[in-house]
Amino acid sequence: MTIEDYAKLRNGSDIRGIAMENEWNEAVNLTPEAVSHLAAAFALWLGERTDRRPLRIAVGRDSRLTGPELQKSVFDGIASEGALPFDLGLASTPACFMSTVLGDSPFDGSIMITASHLPYHRNGMKFFSPKGGLEKEDIVSLTEAAPGRRIERTGTVPEKSDFMDSYCAYLKEKIRSGVNAADHDHPLNGLRIIVDAGNGAGGFFADKVLKELGADTEGSRYLEPDGRFPNHIPNPENKEAAEAIREATIGAGADLGIIFDTDVDRAGAVLPDGRALTRNDLIAVLSAIVINEHPGTTIVTDSITSDGLSAFIREKGGIHRRFKRGYRNVINESVRLNNEGTESHLAIETSGHGALKENYFLDDGAYLMVKLLIELGKGKNINDMIAGLKEPLESTEIRFPVTAKDVQENGDRVLSLLSESAGSTEGWSLEKENYEGVRINTDEAHGSGWFLLRKSLHEPIMPLNLESETKGGNKVMAAALLNVLKAASGIDLSPLEDFVQN
Repeated sequence: MTIEDYAKLRNGSDIRGIAMENEWNEAVNLTPEAVSHLAAAFALWLGERTDRRPLRIAVGRDSRLTGPELQKSVFDGIASEGALPFDLGLASTPACFMSTVLGDSPFDGSIMITASHLPYHRNGMKFFSPKGGLEKEDIVSLTEAAPGRRIERTGTVPEKSDFMDSYCAYLKEKIRSGVNAADHDHPLNGLRIIVDAGNGAGGFFADKVLKELGADTEGSRYLEPDGRFPNHIPNPENKEAAEAIREATIGAGADLGIIFDTDVDRAGAVLPDGRALTRNDLIAVLSAIVINEHPGTTIVTDSITSDGLSAFIREKGGIHRRFKRGYRNVINESVRLNNEGTESHLAIETSGHGALKENYFLDDGAYLMVKLLIELGKGKNINDMIAGLKEPLESTEIRFPVTAKDVQENGDRVLSLLSESAGSTEGWSLEKENYEGVRINTDEAHGSGWFLLRKSLHEPIMPLNLESETKGGNKVMAAALLNVLKAASGIDLSPLEDFVQN
């Protein structure tokens, strides 16, 4: 593979590619050879940042069909640089990171083989040091160092690690100390809590955490790992998956339903009445918990959170900072604020990636659920905790295909046109604090809401999000926006036209 081939595997702060033949005839590019070379490059990268020798690197995988074979190649790549690989087996992405900071002898680094919620034929790699996940520029370094390496595929036999047991013990202790119940060992006794792991890596949470804390988990679904994902995509945002956990929660009469994505770095929940805790709702309940623990703290979210959420955070005594899309962007902004002296204890994106200062700023779906379970164990009613959250009457997302060859530059021109038009368009006002795209607020006569147009960094599209407090308000805003964007070039406005007309 060439350096250009490796560059195509970059996906922000991790690696993603096609790992097996598939019905879509997408060519395989994440080969055993490629992952062994990338693993070797990571061992070299890690070795340049620590004097410890030999390096000890943990390797986990999710339930994907290609995971075991790729994991063997990763072992060979690590060993080629004189480092020692350790096999975590089936693991979660958060546990992979935690293996570098927990215990008497943490690992020097770790690699997780996963493609998160993507289809079965894809796979990928996430890399960690004790300082956290690698950044975009680090991934560029790995892909530039990977080509041309000579690695013997010797079938390296790694040492087995039981770290997942240590990680589960860490989660259980957090719940026990947080609830501080009379029955210390079983603080969830009397609660029925079910889990939908989507046949990914999250089944451990029901068996090795909830049950051992006294919870009744009867009614849990799809706990067995199966890389074909035969029941639904393991993704809390997927409509089919969301309906599955809703039905399971109501059907079981559960006090809480939990759903994980494939590698457990994201989670969603369902309350006994069927209310879903995802997106703004999940951010709201976690914000309420964190602000109660740290009054006045800043909550960092991505750019498309609702005005109702901002009002909720302010009413609870916190500060809301909307930042850029991308979970690494959100987390890094929260870290930056803390480093500059502004207290920020929660960074969370609407996709469900959420990280807490108290937990190494790690986006860990299981740990987010730990925070909810502590409240349940104390007898709190989660619905009551977010009773003041005002939901928009309408919420819409529209994606414009970009037809121009200079995708990013053309996006800048479109956003500049929109920003310049805001002041002369009746009923519009630019959002003063905005860090991504162009966000415009509209008055009651012109949609009674807001919309945000931004660029996508990974696809040739421009996403548009609209929220309104009145029926039909999104179409009113969309029609006015369409009139402005007709002067733009390089984007396909047909999705917006269809929305306005239908």
